[in-house]
Amino acid sequence: MQINSLLDLGWNNHFQSQLDLESLESQLPFRVVSVQRNLVECLGFDREGQQKTLQLSTYFWRNDSPERHPAVGDWVMVDQDLNPLRILERKTEIKRRGAGKESYIQLIAANIDTLFIVTSCNDEFNINRIERYLSIAAETNIHSVLVLTKIDLCPDVTPYLESLSGNHPELPVEAINATDPASLDGLGKWIDHAQTVALLGSSGVGKSTIINSLTASGDQATGAIRESDGKGRHTTTSRSLHRLAGGGLLLDNPGMRELQIVDSEEGIKSTFPDIDALAQDCRFKDCRHISEPGCAVLREVEAGGLERRRLDNYHKLMSEQARNTESLAERRNSDRSLGRFYKQAKKSSQRFKSRE
Repeated sequence: MQINSLLDLGWNNHFQSQLDLESLESQLPFRVVSVQRNLVECLGFDREGQQKTLQLSTYFWRNDSPERHPAVGDWVMVDQDLNPLRILERKTEIKRRGAGKESYIQLIAANIDTLFIVTSCNDEFNINRIERYLSIAAETNIHSVLVLTKIDLCPDVTPYLESLSGNHPELPVEAINATDPASLDGLGKWIDHAQTVALLGSSGVGKSTIINSLTASGDQATGAIRESDGKGRHTTTSRSLHRLAGGGLLLDNPGMRELQIVDSEEGIKSTFPDIDALAQDCRFKDCRHISEPGCAVLREVEAGGLERRRLDNYHKLMSEQARNTESLAERRNSDRSLGRFYKQAKKSSQRFKSRE
């Protein structure tokens, strides 16, 4: 990836303002462009002003909680010898509850300006999943654009467009055939030369094909869609940033089977503004819109002004985020208690040795 300045990597005032004069003189900012199991690849400039790629070991962050580990899109400050020092405060985050039974936050990407939610015009299209992605993006004010792919394999895209406009009339939608470069022209207006755009969607919906087309490269393998069920083959196995010829950065994500929502109550409310507005007229301030008397939300459902599916998905996401957020809070408290125990044990051991 060839760059001319930090601005080409998305550097802006949000990050500049975190550095004092001493930091500006003694430290260098590098952006994380890829994260592997044991290595973090970063791009920036050395003290001579030459473009430099760093391979940092994840061992440096071994004692940090998972949410403090570097994610693709992060800015890492290094010293003059290119040793990592700290990660700058993130502007935005795409995160989920870690897969499996463990309670932790997994960062999918950091410092994203726009999210392309990619879905195809077939059985893979799922409005509930789209609302999940919208909620995650809205929590940290990431602008979302819905990208409908595989329109060349769909006889009529109208039902998909109507479903989106009926539920989210303000959501920008771009319908494309990823194998036709001309149909991707509409995506360009959402990619500023100094911004970072992330792609998020299920496996095989065309994310890698979009990357190949926009970067005019074939470094991302692509998989054909299966005609039997409309599902594609998984082709991206890791997250990475790609520099576009016209400027801007594009981040591809592997298709994820599970994207548990966490710490996203405000994002959910933002995704369902109609429900949040109706809730202001409920008889009880703590109304859950389930069976309470005087519930304005339920009244709107009964009147046909609010789709039952929409309310059910709102309930599902709110319940999931509350449950996950609570379990994460418990783990954080436990980790803090354990940390205090270790510190106290270390102090006691040092005092004991000093008496010998």
